[in-house]
Parts: sequence; C-alpha cells; structure tokens
Amino acid sequence: MKKVLLCSAIAAAALASVAIAAPAQAGGRHGDAPALGFSAPTTLASGLVTPLSLDIDRQGNAVVSQNFAGQLNRVSPGGTSTTLASATPGLEIGAVSSRRDTVYYAENDQPNGVAKLMALRAGSAAVQLADLHAYEASRNPDRVNRYGFRGLPAACAAQVDPAGQAGPATYRGIVDSHPYASLALRDGVYVADAGGNDIVRVGYDGRVSTVAVLPAQPPVTVTAALAAEAGLPACSVGYPYSFEPVPTDVESGPDGALYVSTLPGGPEDASLGARGSVYRVTPSNGAVQRVATGFVGATDLAVDQRSGTVLVAELFGGAAGTGQVSVVSPWSGRVTQRIAVTSPGAIELRNGVLYGTTSVFVPDADGAPQAIGQLVRWSVTDRAHHQRWGDDGERGRQ
Repeated sequence: MKKVLLCSAIAAAALASVAIAAPAQAGGRHGDAPALGFSAPTTLASGLVTPLSLDIDRQGNAVVSQNFAGQLNRVSPGGTSTTLASATPGLEIGAVSSRRDTVYYAENDQPNGVAKLMALRAGSAAVQLADLHAYEASRNPDRVNRYGFRGLPAACAAQVDPAGQAGPATYRGIVDSHPYASLALRDGVYVADAGGNDIVRVGYDGRVSTVAVLPAQPPVTVTAALAAEAGLPACSVGYPYSFEPVPTDVESGPDGALYVSTLPGGPEDASLGARGSVYRVTPSNGAVQRVATGFVGATDLAVDQRSGTVLVAELFGGAAGTGQVSVVSPWSGRVTQRIAVTSPGAIELRNGVLYGTTSVFVPDADGAPQAIGQLVRWSVTDRAHHQRWGDDGERGRQ
C-alpha cells in the first residue's frame, strides 16, 4: 500500500515525541547536543519546482534538483544558477551527490520502470553509470519482506481487491525502483531506493550490489478512515497492517555507519501517527537498526561528522504540519531543538553552514506543485562556546 511519494495532504496533527537509541559515537561524550544558534536564512535561489535533492560540492557550490521539472542546477555561493542537466520530458531528476569533479544523479520514471544513475563529469556529457531498475528487476532485494495484513481472516482477505489501491492483502516486496537519494564515497555511490526499500551500492565501474534491505514498518491498526481511503473492506478494520519503509536519504556517520531516513510507506502525514524513522546501517554486513522514530515526513537528514548529531528534515513536521528541522542528540537520545522551516525537502551540513531547500511541496488549489521552492542557508553556531558548529569533515569524499 505504498503511496506515490510526496502526494499526501499536508498534516494538521501535532508532532509526536521523538526518541533515539543510537550507539555511542567514536570520540563522543555523554550529555545533550550543544544548544545551536541558527542565523536568519539567506536565500541563494528561488522559483524552484520541487527541489527535493541537494548536495554541496568541494567548492561550496550547491547542486540541486528540480525533480518534477526534470532539471539539475548548480548554484554558486553568490547565488548564480547554471543548468547542468535536463531530463527527457516525463523523467524526474533527483538523488543528487558529488565527488571530486563529478555529479551523480538519478533519472526516474517510476510507473514505467525507468531508474538510471547518471554521472556528469565537469566538461563532459552525462553518461549512465547503472540501470537501477534492471538490477531491481533481476534481484528484487526486498522480496524477503512481507507487507500488508497480519492475521486477517481468509474470508476478509478475499474481499481485498489485489488490483486496487491497497494491492493484495499480503505481499512480498515487488519490483519497483525509485532512487531518491545518493551518497558518493570512496568505494562507490550509495543509493537510497524509495521504491525498492533498500540501499544499494554502485561501484565506479557500474556494478550494483545490495547493501541492506530496510525492514517493513511496524504494523499499524487499520482504522475505518484508512479503510475507506484505501478502498479496503470494512471487515479489515482493527487488523494490523505493515507498510513499506521508503528510504529517502543516506548519509555517512563518524562511526563508519550509514544513516538512512524513511517515510512511513502509507499516509505521509500524521494521520496514523508520526512514523518516520532514522536507521543505522552497517555497510560491511547489512545490519539495520532503527535508532530514531516519531518524525512526520522525514525526507532527508544530515549527520555532523564530529559529534554524530543528526538533523532531520520533516516535510510535514511541527504543530501546524507545515515543516521543521529537528536536531537529535546522539548521546542522550532526545530531540534537543526544533526549527520551524516551511516544507523542507533536503538538507546538507558543511563547514558551519546548514543548507536546505524549502517550500518544496506546497500544492496549488488543484494539488499541483508550485514554482516557489527556495535554496537557503543558515550559519550554525554553538551558543555555549560562541563558535561555528557543524563541520562534516568531507569524510570519505576525497
């Protein structure tokens, strides 16, 4: 019952409390994360259409996607914008990352089975590095997961239309690929596939391998409202249902692990509770641990490479459901700050500056995205020590 990504109504419910149970970070200490000061945002670009993916290169340029417009742009520190790539009409561009002089991004057409990881080297034309849909079709890594109802009587399951919005009453992972985020490191490009529910690695020789499969969401109890919305029979009300995990970002941490944000797989707002999560993935063996939950629309994250502090962009977070960025301490296991940000899509932390895309999905009266997205930056300081905070160290990127 995975919905089309980022097409739910904006939440109106309050954010549930968030707790994290992260392992100790290398070189860390006990206590809360420092109290952070955020400057007023500086706008670097505006008029963007669904800027859902972002990276900051070594020169301090922002590389930002306009997903539904099929464009990839580079924005200089001074705000000058250059178009790097334009997709064939009907294709989405996203999953942006960079390493040295090369930008990596995905071209997607999820309904029609198009999911390609592209490489764009400075001074050259973009080339396909890997066909991610072909890999998904041949391997389908999340076939090990079982989604849907648990314990639903056979007579009721027979009333669930397998061709309907909800799909079969129970099912294994299907062939579906939507590369949503990427991370270029020394050993390859790690991709968070929101359709495949996994993290895959693409070597610089184009070979694809599975790093980890995210587990099915903890089951929720089907309500009458959910049954009506999803076209489920009334007899299904009260039974548990496990949605797909939908990874939305992958970042490296100071402990050598990968950190992955996820959407809840069903309604992305808070109608079934604040169910977005952050997972810790061990790349060497694929072990997965859920270390944080309680987010509403967790579309992206950033990890400070000195302290391990995690920042989470919540598209529908906050009391009004209009968006926020949450700062999560890796030591005490609590959200230490929440910063109101209108409809945040992507965030990146570099050298004492938090970059983010805002107003990324504010639909018009007809439900269509508007060209009102912005790329902004905030200077971040440690208030107690009156110094810049948040240097990711460029670990693994050289």
